[in-house]
Amino acid sequence: MKAEKWGGDWFKQGGRLRSSSEEAVSQERSTRVSKVVSTPTATKMQVIWQNENVREFLAEFISTYVMMVFGLGAVAHMVLGGKMGSYLAVNLGFGFGVTIGVHMAGNISGAHMNAALTFTSCALGRMSWKKFPVYVLGQFLGSFVAAATIYGLFYNAIIDFSGGKLMTTGPTATANIFATYLPDHMTLWRGFLDEVVVTGMLQLCLLAIADKGNNPTLLGTQAIVTGILVVIIGISLGMNSGYAINPSRDLPPRFFTFLAGWGSQVFRTKDWWWVPVVAPPLGAYCGAIIYLFFIGSNKRQEPQVLENPLAFEDHKISVLPKTTSHQHGVASLTPVSVYPEDRPSALYNP
Repeated sequence: MKAEKWGGDWFKQGGRLRSSSEEAVSQERSTRVSKVVSTPTATKMQVIWQNENVREFLAEFISTYVMMVFGLGAVAHMVLGGKMGSYLAVNLGFGFGVTIGVHMAGNISGAHMNAALTFTSCALGRMSWKKFPVYVLGQFLGSFVAAATIYGLFYNAIIDFSGGKLMTTGPTATANIFATYLPDHMTLWRGFLDEVVVTGMLQLCLLAIADKGNNPTLLGTQAIVTGILVVIIGISLGMNSGYAINPSRDLPPRFFTFLAGWGSQVFRTKDWWWVPVVAPPLGAYCGAIIYLFFIGSNKRQEPQVLENPLAFEDHKISVLPKTTSHQHGVASLTPVSVYPEDRPSALYNP
């Protein structure tokens, strides 16, 4: 707000009288701020912040962080809080955490929040492999920081529940707040198969949710439907292996518990640690192939009508359906409503 001369050595700004000396100090501060903002360092930072890879990294980081804070917080209530938590609450925490993550990052990176979905996008040629480490690094760091956040928030409850002994198994185990562990009725390879099948179901349904050529979700509802899908998977298929279905959900928090005092047992218990890393990408890829085979290949393709028939004769333009391309030369993974046309969403059209 510009100061107005009030009379003598006094100025009026925002209903308040100020002396000429105060006005001079205020103008000097404004000048200094404008100089700071226009420094080369600020300009470089602005250029870096506008870089597509940086923006996608940050989007995956913050969306995965939000999803994991809500999800792990719900698990902490179930393990530590007695009647304050439940298995249904865990599913709701992760499901609606995914919904908020999609709203938060869908317009920037597509909000994968899952390395298995990112792997499948790249393996099917829908996204450049150059983006794979950018996405996965953002997801892993977001998940790791979320685990640290939950540990800090629930530290006293964890110590009280465990009696100061951080265990991975037994009645006072607390490592399962952060990562998945096989129950007694499961074997390693049955758990592997379970993760493959459940992640395949996730990818299969995600393709159906966003397939414009089939029966996609209503405009603006994709995020909430995706969250509901996660809840359904949890309450129907989550008992056997804890439905990690996501390397980004399981490995970074497990590594955090290794550093935070649980020790090497987080990797040695039933040798389970590698399964949530390897099985979900395999399952997601199989789920995508199944959808493309049963649904994608059976969809009727309508030929495009050329506005200028002479153009076809002169330049031999094909009338086959055109494939929309990503701005970096890979096919668009555009979903129905949440994501823009040039974002490699995990919910994409086959």
